[in-house]
Amino acid sequence: MIPFLDLKAINAQYADELKEACAKVIDSGWYIQGEECDAFEDEFAKYCGAKHAIGVANGLDALILIFRAYKELGVMADGDEVIVPANTYIASILAISENGLVPILVEPNIETYNLDYTKIEEKITSKTKAILAVHLYGQAAEMGRINAIAKKYDLKVIEDSAQAHGAIYNGVKTGCLGDASGFSFYPGKNLGALGDGGAVTTNDNELADVIRALGNYGSKIKYENIYKGTNSRLDEIQAAMLRVKLRYLDNEIERRREVANYYLDNIINENIILPKVMQQENHVWHLFVIRTEKRTQLQKYLMDNGIQTLIHYPIPPHKQTAYKEWTEKEFEITESIHNTVLSLPISSTTSIGDVKYIVDKINKH
Repeated sequence: MIPFLDLKAINAQYADELKEACAKVIDSGWYIQGEECDAFEDEFAKYCGAKHAIGVANGLDALILIFRAYKELGVMADGDEVIVPANTYIASILAISENGLVPILVEPNIETYNLDYTKIEEKITSKTKAILAVHLYGQAAEMGRINAIAKKYDLKVIEDSAQAHGAIYNGVKTGCLGDASGFSFYPGKNLGALGDGGAVTTNDNELADVIRALGNYGSKIKYENIYKGTNSRLDEIQAAMLRVKLRYLDNEIERRREVANYYLDNIINENIILPKVMQQENHVWHLFVIRTEKRTQLQKYLMDNGIQTLIHYPIPPHKQTAYKEWTEKEFEITESIHNTVLSLPISSTTSIGDVKYIVDKINKH
């Protein structure tokens, strides 16, 4: 069986370094907010080109804390609206509604699957305060166009970079393409921890200061609580794991690009729609997503031939029970995407031999 994603094999590449890093933390006796977290925040900020990186418990918290901080700063208030792509993973939308803000769903571009900037302005109202741009599947959104619209209407731009560590748009990495960015280090990400983890990056000193306090019980000084905060911190062991893996992230990305390029160059099947790449550096290929009207048949056929695939994502947010108030809404492009997408195996340990086998089977279907 060719697995969709073999995390054991991915981490085995760095096993000795990971074990050494873990042992160092264990022996230190310091497990929360210590030297490893400080060092990772500094290294990740430098990697992204940002002034600040704040480690948090997970990617969802990263986004939640950004919006919460803007509320504490008086930039946003309950009932304000945030524009967000309709076809994103639900976490993007949960972060908005969790803060008492209103998600305004906008259809994606059918070719890139990212937010369609041509549809943003028609959704802007006097209550709109921000645009949440999601770099879906690992490809940077059209941030030049999105930032221009935001500047015109005095809106904040937040990046959901959970799938796009290291993607570059016009020479700038994700994490520095808006006012703030949320990252996930879920184990399956291109930069994955060995547990949950996340981070916020920003060049805004005041915003970073508030986010750091909010994630630490609302405190800057122990036992002095400025805000009604929460507990969302990146622990020392995960920070240590991430420091090891960050050193190899660019290599991981290049390996994924090799796999993706082989798929793009060699899949020839009239029933398959391949992903469209704007520029090579825009895409870090967290996922390689094809579309087909014959998804059920293709997925079964591939499984029968020893190839595991996944669907990202089978149900769009507006059709989820959690947002039952939206179930009557129609987003034709989003629904078409969710009904036809299929993700093929792709990682730094996916061999070219396996990729050739997958391509051969797809072409014969």
